[in-house]
This record gives sequence, C-alpha cells and structure tokens, in this order.
Amino acid sequence: MDTIISYFSDMPTTHRSLMLVGGLGFFMLLESGFPFFKIDYNRWKHTGINLFFTLTTVLVNFLLAFLLISSSEWVTTNEFGLIHWLQLSSLPTLLLGVLLMDFIGAWLIHFLEHKIPLLWRFHIIHHTDRHVDTTTANRHHPGESIFRFAFTALAIFLVGAPIWLIFVYQSMSLVATQVTHSNLNYPKWLDLLVGWLFVTPRMHRVHHHYRMPYSDTNYGNIFSIWDRIFQTFVVVDNAKLKYGLDTHLDYKETNNILNMLAIPFQKYKGHIEYAEEEKL
Repeated sequence: MDTIISYFSDMPTTHRSLMLVGGLGFFMLLESGFPFFKIDYNRWKHTGINLFFTLTTVLVNFLLAFLLISSSEWVTTNEFGLIHWLQLSSLPTLLLGVLLMDFIGAWLIHFLEHKIPLLWRFHIIHHTDRHVDTTTANRHHPGESIFRFAFTALAIFLVGAPIWLIFVYQSMSLVATQVTHSNLNYPKWLDLLVGWLFVTPRMHRVHHHYRMPYSDTNYGNIFSIWDRIFQTFVVVDNAKLKYGLDTHLDYKETNNILNMLAIPFQKYKGHIEYAEEEKL
C-alpha cells in the first residue's frame, strides 16, 4: 500500500497522459482485430470528432484541477469526510473510497443527467454517437464535463479523499470507460465472471441503444453493483442493439462539431415514448 500511496500522491502528468493516449491506441488496435460490430463507417472522421471532445474534457479538467487539489488538502487537513470519521487505515480507505467516488462522481451524476432536462441537454452529445467504440469514452460536451467535475469534487468532500485516492480513482475510471465503450468481441463466460463486480462492454452497450427504456439502464462506470442495487441493471442481446439517439439521428447534426456544441441550447426535443413491443 505504501508504494501505491507514494506513486499516486505525486503521479506525473506525463503518466496520466500516456494512460489516456496509450489506452486509446491499445483498444483501437484490439477493436480492429476483434470487433463486435463490423466497422463500416469512416473511422478516422469518427475518431477525429470524438478526440475533439476528449480534448475539451481534458482541458476542462486541467483548468479546474486546482479545485480538486484544494478540496483534497482541506479535507485531509481538517479530517473531514467518511474515511476520517471512521478512522480507516490505508487499504479500507482505498476500497471504500474508490467505491464511493465511483458512485457519487460517476453513477449518480450519470443517473441525474438522464432525469433532469437541463443536464440531459448536455449529455445528449455522448449518446448521439452512432458507432460506439473506445473513442466514445470521453465524447462529452464541455458543459457536461463541468457537471461531472462538480460531482467528483462533491465525492472528495463526502469521502474525505486524499490526493492519492483521487488519482487512483481517476486512473481506474479512465481505463474503465475506454474498456466499456470498446467495440470488442470476447467470450461470454468472461463477461459473466467479470460482470459480477465490474462494468463490461456488453453491459454498457445496452445503455447506448438509441431508444428508451434501455438508454436509461446500466449507468455504471467502474462497478456494476450500483445498477444492481438501484435496479437499473438489464441484460440484452447486444446483437439487437442500435446505437445513437432517436431524437438526433441525422448525421448532419451529429457529425458537425459546431452543431454538437450548440445542441444544449437548441429547441429541446424531449424523449420519445414507445409501446412495449416496439422497444427493441
């Protein structure tokens, strides 16, 4: 534990950058060799659009990073937050801390983005991807990146997270999103085994189905237990899925970066309700 704490307490920015770039490159190669859905689209144009939003996400997080550092220093100095009140040692701090930060900083804000129209307007951009792959992981409108950052900060206060725990969580979250959005084909037994605790691509693909109610399920980021606890977990044959968003199926809307940036400020289209037999 001392080695983990020491490394993540002063994790170099270059290492985090390599994790982002290296992860994208690694999973893109795997997707090319073992795709679940056949790659029948202009992958370079698709990747370019998603990398633009990845860069805006990185920029927002970089500009606001001082708030996370200041929050962590404050809770540590003032012994504020759950792990301080429970007086936990390093290993329980790691386990409980990552679990709770995943719940507050990822699952909860994601759930709220689907329930609150103002938040949904910004989250739409993530769901408009008609060809979900590992590059979709950080396809977030800058406004959504701010919302998610705010909930990460909230998690720091409630958990009482030291800086090393924040970097452990963010590293795990980065890898998890690249994995769960990947267009990878792999054995079902592996999915069943891993899926008891962690979110898998087969789980998260359901969330990207273009119609409700499936787009309102499987919100998980790292851990699958939150969807199981809050009964938002479903299993669907991935081969039947169609990616995108039924209110924004026009490629002229969803392949134009300027229009995508403007979507939250355009006339709100709401949700489309379907009869039970039409849902999938």
